[in-house]
Amino acid sequence: MNTIIITAGGIGKRMGAAIPKQFILLNGKPILMWTIRKFYEFDTAIEIILVLPEAEVENWQQLCTDYNFSIQHQVVVGGKERFDSVKNGLKNATGSWIGVHDAVRPLVDLTVIKNCYSQVEKLKAVIPVVQLKDSIRTIDGDFSTAEDRSGFRLVQTPQVFESTLLKAAYQQSFSTLFTDDASVVESNKVNVHLIDGNEENIKITTKNDLLIASALLNQSTVNS
Repeated sequence: MNTIIITAGGIGKRMGAAIPKQFILLNGKPILMWTIRKFYEFDTAIEIILVLPEAEVENWQQLCTDYNFSIQHQVVVGGKERFDSVKNGLKNATGSWIGVHDAVRPLVDLTVIKNCYSQVEKLKAVIPVVQLKDSIRTIDGDFSTAEDRSGFRLVQTPQVFESTLLKAAYQQSFSTLFTDDASVVESNKVNVHLIDGNEENIKITTKNDLLIASALLNQSTVNS
């Protein structure tokens, strides 16, 4: 069985919203519903575990009623840090292959999801990445140095792992060095493999992101 843990954060302050980012409307319904549906389209039998702040569980349940959202999923209460939230989600995860995905990345391509779950069976730990387009510089005080961007990648989700490997990694104590699930697994001396992501798989955190996501979603609807 495949499992996906979808992690949701707090209030969308950068978009001037008084509600969590994942509940902001995108083309007529909450962002989170688009995200969940994408994984359901990949695998209708997938185990979906949604991790929410405790204060937002009731709001989500009401939204599901309001929007007649019926895709089966479990709701788990999150923790102080993202690390704690994923760890809570893992307690309910029963799949052999477990992915972790940001609630506000509704535009991940189905091909990327399929590749993550197919490649993980032999590679054990895979994450989608995309190349940088812009020049980058390292800052050191008042000075900066140009860097070769070919040696860097932008990391996306879903990050997918063999179940026992991921659960073992999350038995560690929290560290501020953990930036994502891959960094947690790597700290447990596991090699993480990179596969191609899709550029449209943006994390919606600003008003501009929301406008871009809306346009991309409209385009995908027209092309489908």
